[in-house]
Amino acid sequence: MDKIVEPQKVVTFVYSILDQDGSMLEQSDLPLSYLHGVDGKMYEKVEAAMAGKKIADEVRVVVPPLEGFGPHDPELTYSDAIENVPPEFRRLGAQAEFENPQGEKVTMVVTKIENGEITLDGNHPFAGKTVTFVIKITDIRDASLDEIGRGAVKESEGAPNLH
Repeated sequence: MDKIVEPQKVVTFVYSILDQDGSMLEQSDLPLSYLHGVDGKMYEKVEAAMAGKKIADEVRVVVPPLEGFGPHDPELTYSDAIENVPPEFRRLGAQAEFENPQGEKVTMVVTKIENGEITLDGNHPFAGKTVTFVIKITDIRDASLDEIGRGAVKESEGAPNLH
């Protein structure tokens, strides 16, 4: 009997994320694993589409912002005069880590430098985008009792955990 994706199975996969035009946003050929129906680390819509699939199956799921990376939040965007920013951050793509009043760390990325002003954005790079996940299942196995109890895949059991 073929192994299928169902609750309490460790599912290992590789993936690509495409934008609405089919252009590659992200790709991982390094297999990742998650505990299906238990750990909540997979987007709900993607996990639902994987249910019942087998090893070597490919799953394509269109995920709108509200079910994936969230809407783009303008309050997470900050602009300032470039001279107020340390020189090491005065380039597109530079990342700076800040702590908000609640003590949470936020990584902001320089997304624009124009007319003496620099813009940092704390949104996920895919926020506000409808994306397509293309997932190829590479392995399915029974989760151990320890993994089920902890609600997470053991790191030493093969592929890295999905975080």
